[in-house]
Amino acid sequence: MLALAGFRRSLAAPVWGKGAGKEPAGPSTAAGPVAAAGDGCVRVTVRAKPGSRCSAVTDVTAEAVGVAIAAPPSEGEANAELCRYLSKVLEVKKSEVTLEKGGKSRDKVVKILISMTPEEILEKLKKEASS
Repeated sequence: MLALAGFRRSLAAPVWGKGAGKEPAGPSTAAGPVAAAGDGCVRVTVRAKPGSRCSAVTDVTAEAVGVAIAAPPSEGEANAELCRYLSKVLEVKKSEVTLEKGGKSRDKVVKILISMTPEEILEKLKKEASS
């Protein structure tokens, strides 16, 4: 039993070395659910809630933007509705909103292919969540 306690302590010990205390290296330049991508686009982290009665931005947290989607989670219907709804909220063309990651997950990354600042996008999403 004493050996297990030492093993657990070594797992919980802080990591020291070259990479300790550094932020993960990535292309995004802002913290939160909306971040600028290195290629002039903006990435939005979304927590999808498919099968709702109507599409709506439910909440904006530090981790993700909660979006209720009025489409079932089958055959990509919810993903298409998510991109369509976000294009309407952000007032951009449907072709400028693409699903980058999370095709079969509730946690998704949506890429906005237009030169808007992350602050502008976050402001529009918060405005929609409050209405």
